[in-house]
Amino acid sequence: MPITLDHTIVHARDNRESAEFSAGLLGLEITAEWGPFIAVALSNGVTLDFATIPAEHIAPQHYAFLVSEEEFTAAYARIERRGIEHYADPHRRQPGTINHNDGGRGVYFTDPSGHYLELITVPYGGTPA
Repeated sequence: MPITLDHTIVHARDNRESAEFSAGLLGLEITAEWGPFIAVALSNGVTLDFATIPAEHIAPQHYAFLVSEEEFTAAYARIERRGIEHYADPHRRQPGTINHNDGGRGVYFTDPSGHYLELITVPYGGTPA
């Protein structure tokens, strides 16, 4: 059996707020709730399991999502409609725009708990999703 990632726990100030933010922005569904976790399933079966922890214990992480051109267009429209601050670069020097790295499109923004999210349509040095 090949080794694959099954799930990861994402620390959040409010697990419901963060799960709904990510699911809504990416056009996904909340798929399960158990114990302290609210899960959002990605199309490859990996789940993001959001867990509420004290804000002072949250270390911002980076989560990059490879999406199709159509999914990017839809998610970016949601980013703009919601007025989410976003950037073309991870250093936040190019606000309010996207990049066209590797012939695709990409954007950076943060979730309600301060995690750094990235949407890309082409993997670094790769081919389109």
